[in-house]
Order: sequence, then C-alpha cells, then structure tokens
Amino acid sequence: MFNVLANAFAVRTAALEVHPGQLARWLEEAWGQGPTNLLPPAPGVQPYLGSPGIIAVLDSPAVGSPPPGAPSFLGPSGINPANPADFTGNTFIPATPLVWHHLIYAYLLENTGVVEIFSEVIRRAVFGETLEIQDNKALQWLRATEELFFRDPPLFTIGGVSSQLRPETRIMRRNAYWRMFGLDLSHPLAPRGSSSVPAPWKQLTGNGVNTSFREKWSELLRQVWLGLENKKNLVGANATDDAYIQLLCETLRDMLNMRRRAGFLAREEFASVALLSWFELTLSENTPIVVALNGSATSPADRLSLIGQRVGITPAPRSRELFELAEKMSLMLRAIEAGAFQTLPQAALLYLPSGAIAPLMNEIIDLWQSATGERVKDRMIGNALPVAPAQPLRIPAPQPPGPRLVAGNGASNGARS
Repeated sequence: MFNVLANAFAVRTAALEVHPGQLARWLEEAWGQGPTNLLPPAPGVQPYLGSPGIIAVLDSPAVGSPPPGAPSFLGPSGINPANPADFTGNTFIPATPLVWHHLIYAYLLENTGVVEIFSEVIRRAVFGETLEIQDNKALQWLRATEELFFRDPPLFTIGGVSSQLRPETRIMRRNAYWRMFGLDLSHPLAPRGSSSVPAPWKQLTGNGVNTSFREKWSELLRQVWLGLENKKNLVGANATDDAYIQLLCETLRDMLNMRRRAGFLAREEFASVALLSWFELTLSENTPIVVALNGSATSPADRLSLIGQRVGITPAPRSRELFELAEKMSLMLRAIEAGAFQTLPQAALLYLPSGAIAPLMNEIIDLWQSATGERVKDRMIGNALPVAPAQPLRIPAPQPPGPRLVAGNGASNGARS
C-alpha cells in the first residue's frame, strides 16, 4: 500500500514524512481506488477481493454536490508528492493502478518479527529515553506510526478492524493468516501490557481454514521446478505435467477464493498490508528512524537485526529471504486467484523461458526453500528424499551484522546495546 504511495515521491521514503492524519485519509482513498483499471476476472473466477461490489459497499459515500461551504463526509488527504509537509486540499490519485498486496505479503513480513521489534521501539520511546533518539524526523516517524497503527482508528474508517469484540489488531491478523493459509506466525503471541492472550481466534473458525494451503503450494513449486529442470530436454524422459500444474493452480485458486466469499477478509487484508508495507518502506533505506536507532546497513534484514539488538528482540533467522519473498509471492498468488493459469498453455508459462513468469517462479522456489527449509527442488524416491540433494538447502547469505557500540552519556558511554 505505502509502497504505491512512495513511488509518487522523488525520494520514496519522503512518504514517511506526511502527516498521519493525511495518511489515514489516503488509506480511505486507496480503498476506493482499488479496482481502478483492473481487468475483468477470467470466466468462472471470483472478482477482485471475492465480491464485485465489496469496494463500493464498504467505501465512503460519494461527495456529490454539497452546498457552498458545507463539509464533505470525509475530507481529502491533500497529499503533495512535491512537498510532504503540504496540504493541497485534493484527493491524491497515484499514477500506478492501486492494487495492494496479497495477504501473504503481510504474513511473510510479519514472520520476520518486524512488528514486535518496532512495537518495542515505540513503547520504549514513549516511556523513557533508553533509546536516546534525538532526531526530529525520527520523532515524526514514531508519532505517525503510533497514530496510524497502535491506537484505536477513527470511527468508520476502512482500516478499523478492531472493536470490543476483537480488541487487538495483532490477533486479528493472526486470525486472517490462519483462515487464508492455515498458518500461524512463527513467534508466539505473548501477553502485552495487562492483557492476556485468548485463543478463540482459532477455535471459532470452524471449517473455514485452508489447512492444506502449504501442502498444495509446496507441491506446485515442486512441479514447476520439474518443468524448469526439463524445459530444454528434447531427448529422454520429461516428468513435467502441465495438466497437474494447472490442477494445482485451480485448487489454490478455489481454496483462496472460498475464504473471500462475499468480500470476507478484504478489510483485514487491507489493514494488514498497510501496516507491513509501512514497516517495509521504513527499512527499505537508512531512514531517519533507522539511523537514530544505529541500524544503518545495506539491506532491510540487516537493518532490522541491528534495531532488534537495541530492544533485545532477535528477528527470524531467515528474515532476508522473507523480505525478498513477500512481494514476489504476493504477485503470484494474486495471479493464481485471478485465474491466470486456467489452461495448459497458461500453466506452462510458469516454467517456460518465454516471459517474466518463469524467472519469477524460479526466484520464489529458491527463496521459499531457503526460508522454510522445505526441499521443494528434490525429487522423492518412494516416500523419502534423496540422500545427496542436488543443491544446498539455503541460498548464500552475507555475514549477519554484529553488535555495535552505541554512544551514550555518563557511565553508559561505550556500553553495548
């Protein structure tokens, strides 16, 4: 979401400097612009977000022609990409069609631990001075992040998916991940403040959980890898099965669309993607809050690791792969849901070197295997994997950043974080 907004600025991370009130209003505008320029779905496929009218039904009322001086129902964001401190008084419409990422994007990024780490950063910053943040723009980021994501949202906003019945958005996100993918986050749901950790978000889902998503997704990756291995094989056996690949795509499409019937999970996906895209944008460069936390590095995963050291939280071991996988897997699942691989020729595009899809799938396979430890490249021999796999399990990774000396004052000077 915020990655689309950032693309309108000459310096992408300048979007982080826009007033949180304007950003909250822009999320409303983004929801309303969601279906802009989208192609109609393939025959027999559910439309975007599961219902042809879900965007309009949940959108704010149209402004129409109010009397002079009369306020509109909700004001425009007034965002000016030329000056993040400006207010134009107009709705901001980006040049790029506004299609936010799939829920899998939020799931993969949240698995890095980024939400827990930045939650602790904000908690420490508002309660004291242990982090010694002294930069104005860093304080601006802290204020905007707390306003947008860690307080009750304004009434009637599209991202307001918490209430007395589901008071914690972090539990709401886990519930959405569980229902859509049958997957929970890799880190435990710890108590926060005075609240306990209830579990009805799993108990009340009934049969509405895609418990076989990972099995079907992993099998699709295996079959596509067979195609990539054999794409130039003109002599000898070729185990590639286009019909099976097509069937797996249809199964995944139906599974995901089932959870979206009547537009369910649309708002939850929107709110989750908004939060995680904000943090991804924050870590995409050495932004003021990253520099203030002594987290300057060359990749989002390394920046997150250094910031985690400041607050005593270690990110996921394979965060690098998760950051790289999130957008790629989001694009692929959006395409599968839209019915992009319903025919045999379309299914073959997943491995044939005739376009951009096969290289993307190759990257996804590499990253998924490295991130999850699941050997999707190895062929089964009976019910077991081969003793000597053809390729290493993990992709090469740079040396993780070690602890840094943090300047302090008084007796704390030179102490390690």
